[in-house]
Amino acid sequence: MQRDLYQQMVLIRAYEEAILREYHADKKPVFDIGAGLIPGEMHLSAGQEPVAAGVCAHSIPGDSVTATHRPHHFALAHGVDMKAMTAEIFGRVDGLGRGRGGHMHLFDPMTKFSCSGIVGEGLPVAVGQALAFSRRGTGNVAIAVAGEGAANQGAFHEALNLAAVWKLPVLFVIEDNDWGISVPRSAATSVPSNATRAQAYGIPGVRVEDNAVEAVYAAAGSAVERARNGGGPTLLEVHTLRLWGHFEGDAQGYRDDLEQVPGRDPIPGYEQHLRSAGVLDDAEVARIRGGAVELVEQAIDFAKSSPEPDPSTVGNYVFAQA
Repeated sequence: MQRDLYQQMVLIRAYEEAILREYHADKKPVFDIGAGLIPGEMHLSAGQEPVAAGVCAHSIPGDSVTATHRPHHFALAHGVDMKAMTAEIFGRVDGLGRGRGGHMHLFDPMTKFSCSGIVGEGLPVAVGQALAFSRRGTGNVAIAVAGEGAANQGAFHEALNLAAVWKLPVLFVIEDNDWGISVPRSAATSVPSNATRAQAYGIPGVRVEDNAVEAVYAAAGSAVERARNGGGPTLLEVHTLRLWGHFEGDAQGYRDDLEQVPGRDPIPGYEQHLRSAGVLDDAEVARIRGGAVELVEQAIDFAKSSPEPDPSTVGNYVFAQA
């Protein structure tokens, strides 16, 4: 289990580093958000790998994940095809949405994964998915992911209330990275932990500190097991880290913690822990890192070789065909 968690986190980081590289490669000398191979906004999840790795280690075929506008880590951990996802990020025809959605709107019916640029959008959607799982008796669980800022949205409270009333198999995951864009959590939220809000709906609320992947794994495992056995929803909040900016190009002038951020990177610390425990050595670390980079670069090459959509087809694939 420990090696698998580490491997998943390394793969996610390798992916985000490659997307970071490709995103900025042709936006110089003056940053132009609309230029380059990957135009538009880009929200990367470096630092939040423990949340996705720990939670999705418990997902099985048929489970669903609704993610945020910072979605890559959960997409990869949930099993979304990396090549198709990368092609979508590059806006190419071999992408998940044939290049129509981009990185904030990844949809994969095969794995029941979706995300959105609308804050809190996935919470009520997950409740609907969980209702379907419950009615059909599939034993599946809906995983809804949101940032700590989304916990102040009406949709958050409506989703928790309805899921609690109907005892639906949902795991609500809040990624508390301390910042809602440029607003610190303490300036926008009246409680120090969103997990305490679960009490208002009569469901368990758990907060995991220190971005600890094994603690996330344990807490998520208990919540998922409870949901599969008909026990209803759980709210899990993880105090995680936004290692980079809210979006690429974010100068982060509002942050007073930047000097301490590199030291809080969860991957080196977990790697050292596993080395000390005899789970990893130099050869295994090199194998895992090399394998991750190889997979990621294959996906990047696939995306770059995929054609761009023909402008004349702009109206295609917007609606389902009867």
